[in-house]
Amino acid sequence: MLTWLRGGRVIDPVGGGNRVRDLFIEDDRIVAEPLRRAVDQAYDATGKVVMAGGIDIHSHIAGGNVNTARLLLPELHPGQTPSSSKLPFSSARWSTFETGCLYAKMGFTTVVEPAMSPHHALHAHLELADTPIIDKGTLTVLGNDDFLLSMLRQGESASAIADYVGAAVAATRGLGVKCINAGGATAFKYNARAFSLDDVVPHYGVTSRAIVEALQQAVSDLKIPHPLHLHMNNLGIAGNVETALATIDAARGLPLHLAHVQFYAYGTEGKRGFSSAAARLAEAVNAAKNVTVDIGQVMFGPTVTVSLDVLRQYNGSRNARPNKSVIFDGDANGGGIVPYDYRRSDFYNAVQWACGLELFLLIEDSWRVFFTTDHPNGAPFTTYPDLLALLMSRDLRAEWLAEMPRSVAEMTTLGAIAREYTLDEIATMTRAAPAKLLGLADRGHLGPGARADIAVYDDHMDRARMFRDAHLVFKDGDLVVRDGGVTHYRAGRTLEARPLFDRAIERRLDAYYDEVYRAPRDLFAVHPDILPRTVRFEQVGLRQ
Repeated sequence: MLTWLRGGRVIDPVGGGNRVRDLFIEDDRIVAEPLRRAVDQAYDATGKVVMAGGIDIHSHIAGGNVNTARLLLPELHPGQTPSSSKLPFSSARWSTFETGCLYAKMGFTTVVEPAMSPHHALHAHLELADTPIIDKGTLTVLGNDDFLLSMLRQGESASAIADYVGAAVAATRGLGVKCINAGGATAFKYNARAFSLDDVVPHYGVTSRAIVEALQQAVSDLKIPHPLHLHMNNLGIAGNVETALATIDAARGLPLHLAHVQFYAYGTEGKRGFSSAAARLAEAVNAAKNVTVDIGQVMFGPTVTVSLDVLRQYNGSRNARPNKSVIFDGDANGGGIVPYDYRRSDFYNAVQWACGLELFLLIEDSWRVFFTTDHPNGAPFTTYPDLLALLMSRDLRAEWLAEMPRSVAEMTTLGAIAREYTLDEIATMTRAAPAKLLGLADRGHLGPGARADIAVYDDHMDRARMFRDAHLVFKDGDLVVRDGGVTHYRAGRTLEARPLFDRAIERRLDAYYDEVYRAPRDLFAVHPDILPRTVRFEQVGLRQ
């Protein structure tokens, strides 16, 4: 089928620039203008803005912690009339089903769940299978697991560690590797309540720095496109900008992605001992071309913090709003679910909000900074339209800042920043750059051969209104959204990396599971034949 999208203002930072032109879709791909071909259907995009489908690299949308958060906070997702699709989780607000629909309505077509515990991988993939329309991927969490820490304690080679990491990614069908407070969750088991980059993990005798370096090297050696995705030590603590700066220095020039850096942009100035250090962090990121970051922007309102950083979540549970939480200390990372309500009137929350915007605006290269709220930790992803509007308007930022405690402006540089994002920069940060970072050559752009993931927006001056409800959204050339409403549901793909490694490591792992868990390792692997028949895996090419 040949589809003609006519007369839109196409914004394609990869190859098409910013100009009015037509797009043609042949089945699920964008094609060059065909000659002497009859068009099967046409859509008038005159006066509209056309971009590739959005890509979110860091959003907690599936897995054990996410599901526990739903159970902890029934008041935030009251039951609704079950969907006619009759999918297992389709009857609750913020369900997997609704997640796919809400993303699609905003023009997003690919989303990455960034924290999949290897032993909960099947759960995560079952929930992703139940998330319609969008393509998904997951990052496999390592860095607090006994097998890896034992290898480091015994001084095993980099190639042996890479084989283990490759086996873990393959068994869980991950898209990459995430490390969360390296060694911190294990230290928590020995009653540590703080853990920094050069602290030593009890019993194993290795530092957090050594764990990060080993995983960073393994990801590089395995040629997984996405660099190590790192949740650093000391999240949310005043003065933790020093941890972030030390971690950037420790990267040794190798590619490294730092997650939700807003939560590490804090200084200790002022009478409350809490201030923005975002300018210092942004300066370091600008200088370190090997480093990419996502922000984890705070927006105001009730949400829930969900993390495998059990040490941080345990320490933060005393500040839960409402006063309830779930903390569990299982193998490797454990996890914690702590509800929270970010308030404009709260000095600390307002400084956090300002820190994130400062980082967005002070990091110069829109190819190295990524648009996230660390859903749901900083805010639900449904706040994205309002966040985009703030990035594109200095006046709007000033209006919001004026509603906050006067002392907030004294602790940040936000009011002095004149930069306003352009639509080209928005398209880079939310489309082209994520595709490049994840190794997804077939999306994030609108050139011939690209997957026909396309979002068409009304060009409203009110940018929040513009991005809240897309005019048209195509997924693989299939029209799935019209005027902010889902037209029909379809299954998306699950993206995975398939790194090459020495299979001899699997014999060692089999013996380890027999001894430690008295259960076969294969019990925890994700096999397609036990997933719904609608699940389609797509392999992402390794780096050359």
